Amino acid sequence: SHSKMEATKILPVLKKKLAFLSGGKDRRSGLILTIPLCTEQTSMEELSATLDYLLGIPSEKCKARGFTVIVDGRKSQWNIVKTVVLMLQNVIPAEVSLVCVVKPDEFWDKKVTHFCFWKEKDRLGFEVILVSANKLTRYIEPCQLTDEFGGSLVYDHLDWLNKRLVFEKFTKESTSLLDELTGINENEKGSQAEKDRSSESNILPSFDPETVLQTGHELLSELQQRRFNGSEGGGGGTAWSPMDDELLAQPQVMKLLDSLREQYTKYQEVCRQRSKRSQLEEIQTKVMQVVNWLEGPGTEQLRTQWGIGDSIRASQALQQKHEEIESQHSVISLKSCEPLLKLLSDATVMCLSQMSQQLDGLLGMLCADVAPADGAAIQQTLKHLEEKLKSVEGALQSLREKGQVLLDQMSTQTSFSYGKDVSIENKENIDHIHSVMEDMQLRKQRCEDMVDVRRLKMLQMVQLFKCEEDASQAVEWLGELLDALLKTHIRLGDDSQETKVLLEKHKKFVDVAQSTYDYGRQLLQATVVLCQSLRCTTRSSGDTLPRLNRVWKQFTVTSDERQHRLEMASAFHTAAEKILRESPELAELMVDVEAYEEVETVGKGLLDRLTVPVIFPDG
Repeated sequence: SHSKMEATKILPVLKKKLAFLSGGKDRRSGLILTIPLCTEQTSMEELSATLDYLLGIPSEKCKARGFTVIVDGRKSQWNIVKTVVLMLQNVIPAEVSLVCVVKPDEFWDKKVTHFCFWKEKDRLGFEVILVSANKLTRYIEPCQLTDEFGGSLVYDHLDWLNKRLVFEKFTKESTSLLDELTGINENEKGSQAEKDRSSESNILPSFDPETVLQTGHELLSELQQRRFNGSEGGGGGTAWSPMDDELLAQPQVMKLLDSLREQYTKYQEVCRQRSKRSQLEEIQTKVMQVVNWLEGPGTEQLRTQWGIGDSIRASQALQQKHEEIESQHSVISLKSCEPLLKLLSDATVMCLSQMSQQLDGLLGMLCADVAPADGAAIQQTLKHLEEKLKSVEGALQSLREKGQVLLDQMSTQTSFSYGKDVSIENKENIDHIHSVMEDMQLRKQRCEDMVDVRRLKMLQMVQLFKCEEDASQAVEWLGELLDALLKTHIRLGDDSQETKVLLEKHKKFVDVAQSTYDYGRQLLQATVVLCQSLRCTTRSSGDTLPRLNRVWKQFTVTSDERQHRLEMASAFHTAAEKILRESPELAELMVDVEAYEEVETVGKGLLDRLTVPVIFPDG
């Protein structure tokens, strides 16, 4: 297997275009790898590095189909070509199925080419053919060849290289970003002690998620564009490009983008929760300061200050001091108005965190990918979703009630304020409570919307399972009809009338089979559409389509043969009956010789036909 190299590491070498994957394919759908040798000496080390890099790109499935390698030796010497072919044996022996060496028109010196590749086939592990450029189309369709071999496939090496660089940069950044975000999000689920430890640690990821997502989206739309516009200006060349699904770029980018979006959303929520936590902690600290002061120094001060002064000046001084304490009180009191309420409203805070947890649970369920095994599993999941939604509803209701209690307490708040006017401060608190409630309401709304989407997806999955099941059923029915045709539809009738009835029956029987086959095809079409809508690339109709087509082919061959035999039988009976009708007594004397011969020929033909099986075992 070939290690995943990075293009940036060998960029100057890749720019030389010592080898390339144009995106063309041979007749077995294997990729075509081109090695355009040039007049100056090619460094085998650089060529080997290029090949290593290129072979790290296609999927395993794709490599398993084998490569066709075109070695363009038109501008090169024979010994270099020979070295390259022998080198292929070390770099990619198992994956090469054919090597086409394109030879120059004036051909190399006969003496050197007697090194015969075909003798070497066992040692090399692949077949090598020498071919002139204009004969290449015997092995590869022109639309799969680039223009230097007279084909119509468009390939732009620099464009390909730039796309690879963007793709690798995005893959690298998004993968490392995903790890970091997942780490941060997982940590958030841990115990309180872990949270306290990690809140000190930096939670900023090393790449900016917005930028990485942006790059990914741009890359994806570039790749999709290439797919749709590939054929323009290519002289009708295929719309396939070497960055297409086959070489894994597009699905991989989509998958990375999806995971990244999901983790980034969770990460944003984690950040919001953290900032809320730190605000609450700050408020608690302030409240404790006030409480400690009131219990300690404050009480002490009031207890010790009983003196009323022994002169006007002393009294005035004490009065002033008392007022200072009082004003200090009310400043602290005003400042701590909200925190005191927060202590009062512990119940509400509890409620809020419960509501948050419920929502997080629901959100987690919605973000998790779902691949249920069957209809029953889906029903189960749907039921689960509805329950979660109900509990969120309940939590929100209880939050509303607690909030209301808190708002009522606010209106009787003046007792805390040492007679100062706190209406301004109060207004802020009331607004804050309202905004928290609204925020929760909105979050619930968002979850509900997501539940609707998920519900729809689930119902589509139910449909998908049903279609798949029914398509399989159609194949079975068709198999049963074929069976009946082979085993029980054998009689050809004893006279023309009976044969005619059998022909009619056969026609109806074929109609039934035809509609069964069409039904199966429609169901499979529906599963394709549903799979696209559900974006579930992993599912495919499996072997149902080939099975359907195979049974149908066997059925049509068999039913055509049956039709033919019945028609021959009908012709035979009709001819025979005609002779018997015209001359029952004087058969020997009067009969028309030609009519006799016709009956005989048809009869013999039918007998010959009946010695052959209706359908050969391989269908």
